[in-house]
Amino acid sequence: MCGIAGFVAPALDAGAVPGVVSSMLSLIRHRGPDEAGYYLDDGLAMGTVRLAVVDLATGAQPMADPAERYWICFNGELYNHVELREELRLLGRPFRTHSDTEVVLQAWIQWGAGCLTRFNGAFAFAIRDALSGELFLARDRYGKRPLYYTQGDGAFLFASEMKAFRGFPGFRFELDPRELASIFAVWTPLPDRTPFRGIRQLPMGSVMTVRAGRCTLRSYEELELEAPPFTGSEADAAAFVREALRAAVEVRLRSDVEVGVYLSGGLDSSIVTKLVTDLSPHQVRTFSVEFEDRTFDESSSQRVVAEHLGTRHSSIAVSGADIAEHFPAAVHHAEVPSFRTAFVPMYLLSRHVREAGIKVVLSGEGADEAFLGYSLFRETLLRSSWHELSEEQRSARIGSLYPELDHFGPSHRAHLAGLLGQFSTENEQLPGLFSHELRYQNGKFAARLLKDRSDPFADTIALVRDTPGYAGLGPTQKAQWLEYKTLLAGYLLSTQGERMSLAHGVENRCPFLDPAVVRAAASVNLRFDDGFAEKAILKKAFRGELPQSSLTRPKQPYRAPGSAVFTEHRPDYLELVLSEAELQKIDGVDPVFARKLVGRIMSAPAAEISTKEDQAFIYLLSTAVLNQQFVMNRESYMGAPSQATLKLRTVVGRRQVGAGAVR
Repeated sequence: MCGIAGFVAPALDAGAVPGVVSSMLSLIRHRGPDEAGYYLDDGLAMGTVRLAVVDLATGAQPMADPAERYWICFNGELYNHVELREELRLLGRPFRTHSDTEVVLQAWIQWGAGCLTRFNGAFAFAIRDALSGELFLARDRYGKRPLYYTQGDGAFLFASEMKAFRGFPGFRFELDPRELASIFAVWTPLPDRTPFRGIRQLPMGSVMTVRAGRCTLRSYEELELEAPPFTGSEADAAAFVREALRAAVEVRLRSDVEVGVYLSGGLDSSIVTKLVTDLSPHQVRTFSVEFEDRTFDESSSQRVVAEHLGTRHSSIAVSGADIAEHFPAAVHHAEVPSFRTAFVPMYLLSRHVREAGIKVVLSGEGADEAFLGYSLFRETLLRSSWHELSEEQRSARIGSLYPELDHFGPSHRAHLAGLLGQFSTENEQLPGLFSHELRYQNGKFAARLLKDRSDPFADTIALVRDTPGYAGLGPTQKAQWLEYKTLLAGYLLSTQGERMSLAHGVENRCPFLDPAVVRAAASVNLRFDDGFAEKAILKKAFRGELPQSSLTRPKQPYRAPGSAVFTEHRPDYLELVLSEAELQKIDGVDPVFARKLVGRIMSAPAAEISTKEDQAFIYLLSTAVLNQQFVMNRESYMGAPSQATLKLRTVVGRRQVGAGAVR
C-alpha cells in the first residue's frame, strides 16, 4: 500500500520539477511512511510514498521494465500476483523482483489494459510509456483505492489524495456548491466527483489515457450483480460460499509483514477472523473499538468471538471527548463532508493498530452489499411487494427491518405502515432511485443548508439513467448497484475505511470484495430464502464454528455518537458554525438556514434531535472544517502532521535528473 502523485506540465520550469513533486509527495507521506521515490521525464513527474508490505528489499518504486520504456507508480496490492507471475514467466516476461508491483507492470506490457480484468486486488496506479509519451491511470473495480485528477493551465495533476495538489504551484481549492448539494443528498460523492471545483475521481473500474493534453476515459469492467442461480442444495451452496471466502482470505494473507483483523463482533468480521485463524500458523491479533457510551458499544460481542477463536485481542476505548478532539484531523484525511462521526473512531483505531506494530488488517467490508445484509434491501423487497401482502404480513416484516432503531418498534408500526405505503413501487418519486427514496429524505433536508435549491438528486438520477443495463435490474439489484457505487465506495471504503487506515500507514484488505465471493453471493442470494432471513447462507456456512450469539443476534450496524459530542464538549472549532461571519466564508452555504439548524442543535435536548437534523449538522460542521483546511489553508485545523522523514529514491528519466527530499 502506498500513495502516488504526479503531473504532466510541459510549461513548468525544469529546475522546479523535483521540488514540486517532492512537495506533493510530502503532503501524503502518511500513506507510505517507509520510503519515497520519483521519476522525471520531459515535463512529467510521478512518485510514490511506499508502505512496504510485499518484497521489502527490492520492491522500491517507481519501477521500470528492463528496457526502461515503461515506469509504474503503484498504490495497492495485487492479491493474485503469484499466479499471474507464473503465467507471465511462461510467456517470456522477465522479473527482477518478488513484488506485486512488477507483476502489474509486466501484465500491462503483455496484455495492455486487458490485464485489468485479470487482477484480483485493491489498486490505483500510473504507468508512463516513455517512448509514446502516454500516461495511463487505472483504478480497481470496486474503488477500494482512491485516485484523483485535475486539469488546467496546461497541466494535468493526479494523486491518491487531493491534498497533494497543494504542492503544485498556483493550485487553489474551491468548494463546489452543486457537488456539496449532491453529497448532502445521497451521503457521498458520486463515482467521479469530489466536493471541490475542477477535481474529479477516476471512477471505479476505469482507465484513463493522457497524451498531448488530451484525456480519454473508459470503463474496463462494470458491476455484475446477476449470476446463474446456484443449482445445488442449500448445504452445497453454503459449502460453495465458504470455499470462496476461504480462498479470498488466503490470498489476502500474502504479506511479508504480520496481518491482523478488525473485529467488530458482528457476523462478517467474525467470519473473516475465523478463516484467518484457520489459515495462519500464528496466534491472530484482532483489534476493535469500544465506546464510552454503551448505546454504541459492542465490546461484549467482540470479547466472546475473540475468546472463542483464541485471538490476541486489543481494543481502544473511545469517548465523546475523543471524537470531538480528533474530528478535524479525521476530516482532513477524509477530504469530503461526512454525515456521521463514525469515521473518527476508525481513525483512532488505525493509530492504535500501527502503534501495535501492524501494517495490514483484514475486515468485513463488502459483506452486506454482496449478501444483502442491510435492512435497506429487506425494506426494498417489502415496499416493492407492498400491495401483494396482507396487513399482518406487512406489520411482521416492518418489525424485522431496523431492530436497532427505537422508532421502528411495535408502537410505531401503524405510522410506519402508512409511510412505507406512500413509497411503494407505484409511487416512485425519484426516477430510478426507488430503493433509496426513504433514506434520501434525510439528505433532502441536509441539502437545504445550501443557497442553491435546485434538485440535489439530478446528477444521481442522470447516473442511473445513463448506465446501460440498470433499468433492467430488479428492485433489490438496483439497491445493490446504488450501494456499491455510492455508499460503499464513497464512504465505507474511503472516509470510514481506507482514508482512516492510511492516515497512520495501515492497509485494509476486504475478502468479501473478492470478485469470486461477489459472484458466489449473486448466485445464492434470494435462492434459499425470501430475502428476510438475514445472510442465511453465510450463517449456515459457518454454523458450529462461531459462537451461537454471532449467528443469532440481530444485525447491529456500526454507529458512533452524533452531534451531542460537539454540544457537550464545545471544541474551539465549533465557532466555525456558531459565528455568522465564519458561515459567510463557506461558498454556497445558506447562513439563515445554517444558523437555525445550529441553534436547534445547541439548545434542544439530544433526545429531541432527529436523525435528519443530526446528519445535517455534522455535514455543516465537517464542511466548515474542510473549508478552513483546504480553501483557507489553515494548518491549525489539519491535525498534527507526520514527522517522518522519508528516504528518497530519485530515478533518472530520459531527459531530466531529479533530486530532493520528502519530509
